[in-house]
Amino acid sequence: ETVLSPLIEGAFGFLPSNVLELRAAGSCRFHGRHPKTRFQLEGEPLVLRCPQVLHWESTSAQVNVTWHRNDSTAAVPGEEESHGALWIVPASRADSGSYICTTRNASYCDKMSVELRVFEKTDASVPLIFYPQIIPLSASGLLVCPDLSEFIGNNADVKIQWYKDSVPLDQDNQKFLSVRGTRLLVNNVSMEDAGYYTCAMPYAHKGRQYNITRNIKLQVKKREEETIPVIISPHQTISASLGSRLTIPCKVFLGAGIHTTTLLWWTANNTRIEDAYHGGRVTEGERQREDLHTDFRCVVRNTMSSQTLRTMVKEAATFSWEIMLAPLSLIVLVLGGIWMHRRYKRRTGKAYGLMELKTGHPDSQSYPSKIKEIK
Repeated sequence: ETVLSPLIEGAFGFLPSNVLELRAAGSCRFHGRHPKTRFQLEGEPLVLRCPQVLHWESTSAQVNVTWHRNDSTAAVPGEEESHGALWIVPASRADSGSYICTTRNASYCDKMSVELRVFEKTDASVPLIFYPQIIPLSASGLLVCPDLSEFIGNNADVKIQWYKDSVPLDQDNQKFLSVRGTRLLVNNVSMEDAGYYTCAMPYAHKGRQYNITRNIKLQVKKREEETIPVIISPHQTISASLGSRLTIPCKVFLGAGIHTTTLLWWTANNTRIEDAYHGGRVTEGERQREDLHTDFRCVVRNTMSSQTLRTMVKEAATFSWEIMLAPLSLIVLVLGGIWMHRRYKRRTGKAYGLMELKTGHPDSQSYPSKIKEIK
């Protein structure tokens, strides 16, 4: 089961702002405009949250919160409820504009503006105001009806009706199931399930009934296949001298699939390296005798498989017989070659003397048979 949190970028569009700019505004410090613009459908209850309140709630200081329109010094004639939020019930297109939230106490005061855009409640507004959510293909995932916390409160009995392309959904079958109040479970997601969904919740305020709606754009993503990881190195045994620096890389072949769920770590004697070697000495410090014969293991894991390769560090020999025997072998080979050359020349000279002795004449062509025998 996949639980998805809403990614707010449709219902809160991003606009250029000077949010990091700090400048004096009377006796208050103005923090500029908040980077997210709030979009709202007309005729529905609206709650504007004061961005600075999140900071003040983390402290024990008591602050006073007031709201103003950007073009007026008078307080907004809305309904200020708990946590410094501004309630406008219901919202109209005339409410569009910039709102300034001011937080102050005895020693500090700051301001920040929030942009509000109220749209006519028609089907044409759906592509302008939506919350994008993603579920992988062939998986089961949850659609969440967002931004309802102020309206729900402690009410556990929340009734939400879901729609797909303005058609009511049967929320109690094998395909769709309403769970946990504000969530809709979608089973075995297919490409046909992509599109616009609407969740609607009835809300009563001062004797009047309203419908609070949220538009969700479901994107169905094809799953990228993962491959079984294959550890290529290190070797099972690595030689190193005491006091030297040694870095042992663990190289893993992951193929062309996705790697977001691949984890890799080292262990020493079945203990994570972070616990076995504090301060990173396993890769940066000098080799110590305790490192020798330690059971180091490179471990890689993803959703497909888990692989482990062990390696040990042994002390490199201070005197190498191979190094000593290499020049000695060369000397023996050279001396042997000289001896063979001299022996060959000696045997050749002896045979030539014997030939002249038996022929008794330097003209060897007169006695071909005897010369042949001597050879």
